[in-house]
Amino acid sequence: MEVKTSLLDNMIGVGDMVLLEPLSEDSFIENLRNRFDHNEIYTYIGSVVISMNPYRSLPIFTPDKVEEYRNRNFYELSPHIYALADEAYRSLRDQDKDQCILITGESGAGKTEASKLVMSYVAAVCGKGQEVNKVKEQLLQSNPVLEAFGNAKTVRNDNSSRFGKYMDIEFDFKGDPLGGVISNYLLEKSRVVKQPRGERNFHVFYQLLSGASDDTLKKLKLDRDFSKYNYLSLDSAAVNGLDDAANFRTVRNAMQIVGFMEDEVQSVLELVAAVLKLGNIEFKPESRCNGSDESRIKDKNDLKEMCELLGIEQSVLERAFSYRTVEAKLEKVSTTLNVSQAYYARDALAKNLYSRLFSWLVTRINESIKAQTKARHKVMGVLDIYGFEIFEENSFEQFIINYCNEKLQQIFIELTLREEQEEYIREGIEWTNIEYFNNAIICDLIENHQNGILAMLDEECLRPGTVTDETFLDKLNTICAEHQHFESRLSKNSKFITDHSLPHNCFRIQHYAGKVLYRAEGFVDKNNDLLYRDLSQAMYKANHSLIKQLFPEGNPAKVNLKRPLTAGFQFKASVGTLMRNLQTKNPNYIRCIKPNDKKASHIFTDSLVCHQVRYLGLMENVRVRRAGYAFRQAYEPCLERYKMLCKQTWPHWRGPAREGVEVLMADLQVPTEEFSYGRSKIFIRNPRTLFSLEERRRQCLQDLATLIQKIYRGWKCRCHFLLLKKSQIVVSAWYRRYAQQKKYQKIKSATTVVQSYTRGWQARKLLRELKYQKRCKEAVTTIAAFWHGTQVRREYRKFFRANAGKKIYDFTIQRIIQKYLLGMKRTIPSMSPVDKSWPARPYRFLDGVHTELRRIFHHWRCKKYRSQFTEETKAVYEEKLEASEIFKDKKALYPSSVSQPFKGDYLEISKNPKYQKLNSAVDEKVLLADVVNKINRANGKGTARIFLLTKNSVVLADQKTGQVKASVPLPDLTSVSVSTQSDGFFALKLKEGSASAIKGDFLLSSEHLIEIITKLHRTGATAADSEQLNIDISDEFLVQFKHDKVCVKFIQGAPKNGNSVSCKRKNNRLLEVSVPTSA
Repeated sequence: MEVKTSLLDNMIGVGDMVLLEPLSEDSFIENLRNRFDHNEIYTYIGSVVISMNPYRSLPIFTPDKVEEYRNRNFYELSPHIYALADEAYRSLRDQDKDQCILITGESGAGKTEASKLVMSYVAAVCGKGQEVNKVKEQLLQSNPVLEAFGNAKTVRNDNSSRFGKYMDIEFDFKGDPLGGVISNYLLEKSRVVKQPRGERNFHVFYQLLSGASDDTLKKLKLDRDFSKYNYLSLDSAAVNGLDDAANFRTVRNAMQIVGFMEDEVQSVLELVAAVLKLGNIEFKPESRCNGSDESRIKDKNDLKEMCELLGIEQSVLERAFSYRTVEAKLEKVSTTLNVSQAYYARDALAKNLYSRLFSWLVTRINESIKAQTKARHKVMGVLDIYGFEIFEENSFEQFIINYCNEKLQQIFIELTLREEQEEYIREGIEWTNIEYFNNAIICDLIENHQNGILAMLDEECLRPGTVTDETFLDKLNTICAEHQHFESRLSKNSKFITDHSLPHNCFRIQHYAGKVLYRAEGFVDKNNDLLYRDLSQAMYKANHSLIKQLFPEGNPAKVNLKRPLTAGFQFKASVGTLMRNLQTKNPNYIRCIKPNDKKASHIFTDSLVCHQVRYLGLMENVRVRRAGYAFRQAYEPCLERYKMLCKQTWPHWRGPAREGVEVLMADLQVPTEEFSYGRSKIFIRNPRTLFSLEERRRQCLQDLATLIQKIYRGWKCRCHFLLLKKSQIVVSAWYRRYAQQKKYQKIKSATTVVQSYTRGWQARKLLRELKYQKRCKEAVTTIAAFWHGTQVRREYRKFFRANAGKKIYDFTIQRIIQKYLLGMKRTIPSMSPVDKSWPARPYRFLDGVHTELRRIFHHWRCKKYRSQFTEETKAVYEEKLEASEIFKDKKALYPSSVSQPFKGDYLEISKNPKYQKLNSAVDEKVLLADVVNKINRANGKGTARIFLLTKNSVVLADQKTGQVKASVPLPDLTSVSVSTQSDGFFALKLKEGSASAIKGDFLLSSEHLIEIITKLHRTGATAADSEQLNIDISDEFLVQFKHDKVCVKFIQGAPKNGNSVSCKRKNNRLLEVSVPTSA
């Protein structure tokens, strides 16, 4: 069963200001404060939502909250922006009524966040699907793009919208979004060139410099340092809570989702960079010969980089900053610009460039998000625009913003009254005229085609002659002096009224929200918003595709000599279009209020809130709603809420709901003038009547709660008594059962004990009998055995006496040998030939057998171990054995070579293509291939050579080229000389008189000396025609070099050159080899 709720339940303060009693400005503010202190930031005025900016996150925007307000009556739950969004969406979907949501308030009040919440709620409750989700995502992602280019940090708001935005979201017949159209109003383009103290330029400039990659900034010719750009304020460049780098990535991603191509994004960033470069262009004065002043650019580097970005000839743009061409019919007059005019032209170009770029972005977004089908669409408009502004100094921007708010207030009052009147007519209630302030007279003062302020401003801008802000103010004093909502110093003086708060160059307008003082200075220039034609034509000549689209008037083929439309005229026309659009839709209002100027939570400033309540016209709105009937409610929920106040309607009313309400109101004796019956609703005139009903309902609910508690407690006590009674019966039954069980257990236990004793006595008696019989049998057996033994011993006594000793000896020896052999089986050593362990002999007489068994076992396991060898392994071990015979205990290098396997071919000469030529030159199989050093007798230094050993010869070849340097047959080798130390030197001594001995012996050095000499020795021993090769191991030996003999002497020295062996020539007859002492 669904629980019925209402706006009046658990209400903090008054949820609907229409019900506020008593109604005054103080009670209005106090009610807002009370709700704000309890985190209730939304309050109603009828169907209007007042939104207080909490300046912090609240847990009231979760998906659960969306579901809670989905498809619920507007007044069914506590006030929330979701309730208004749901009401608007359901009216559009179910009743086919176009809707508009008007969000107003001053900067920092939360208008942008409110529009995001409305759009996110609609996106959450509408249909699902791939195409629908894409449209929703594009609509939502358009916000970050527009915020980056249209929002800025101000003293009042860190993310202030500096433009007005109206978005029409289009839906199909099912209520699914198809697309949208965005309109922008009055971008504050003056912010591009100048920002007030404590404020920033538009976000995109800081986001680009903070978040773009180094490569992107290099392409755009930019630097990350904000201080290098004149258009960026430095005192507030960094904002707490704003991550410009992360926001830049968000904007890039949003542009991709919306549908921007990569080249379009690059073009946009180039234009943003061009605006920054434009601000750095500075001018200096220069006098001409005719006495006139002209301007010249100081540093042309920024101008050059800007021209490179936009594809403009530098000379063309430089001339446009220095000269101005005026065309009239067929005449052209070119005049020079002084420094102030040049700066004006530069700033005007920057403002126009950025403003047109922003308009192009809006148009490009519209192309992406517009509905693709041409069928009729349902439309929901969301208007997020400036609120009423009253500053210390108010200029042209505040004037047209406040004009727009006057128009919105006018349509707000008109639509509210029209909605009230339509409901009264629909319900059959008599309509009475409501007295209210009509601000049409203020709108007429501003927008009248003949005598309006905007018309006179346009007329002043268009007339020939000298036009200044003073002439414009004089014209206002002449025409508007008698208007009751216009004041100036001159009009006051004409009435002999002295007002020192009104300066001479200012005028004051009495708006619906209060008096606003405007400074006339700058009105004419800002309304003109002129951009010199030379600059437009220079921009059109750019090779940049986007620039040509932004400056179409620069096309020489389409020169228009007409003066462009003024800013005031354009804004007035766009506001008129907006008003006509809003009047075709059902309005929904969100009034945003900021509680303090410190942007801090939990602070409520009464004076600031009161000021906003006044200029938003909220008290006027409440009075309009309360002028007729303050409260209305359908008959069904009214009867459901108050039926307990009448015995006839409680607990169920069987007839129509209206009749039930009539019976209820008659029974309560409510005065007839306090309410009226409509066709589907009851209308209550005074809030006191409603609160009286609520108080009676509250008291009745307390009485009903008491009655329910009484009945519930009686029922609970009866149930408890019956439960106790039932429990007592159960307990008694269980206890009796338990007692009988205990008695039975005792009898059973006693019986068991008696039985056990009886069975035990019988078992023991039987056991005694069995034991007696067993002892008798054993006694008979023993006697028989002894008797048989006596008979046998008596028979064989003679045999035992003759051979017993020998047989016992042989048997003992046999058992000892058997035990010895079985013990050897268990303690036999491992099969490793190097394992020298052997079990100890147990008896001395087995000494010979023990030694022979050890020898036999060792020969047997060596045979088993050798049987595992392959031919290659056997050859390696034979070489190792031969090396041991040659070098063991003779050469210090030998122990380190034992663990190293003899590889032979270290160069893989047959596989390496580098040695293909050398391999082909050697016909025989290569037994060893290694790199050795051939020692030069002249200096003792080594030269790398390839050493090859075959079955019949030794070959030395060049390591780089592979060319054979020497080939020595093995029979020509007589001996090999090596030292006793750990060096790798060896000398190959050749047979005297042989062909190989012409150049003398070879002194070589190798890391594999042991292997080389071992293989030489084995190969020489196996050769049929060669003698055994002698191995001479000595620390001093002679080597024949051609005709001279040189002594090679090995000495031990301190480690040098990384512990390496060094060879030095001492004289013509001595080479000294220094070998480091090993640790």
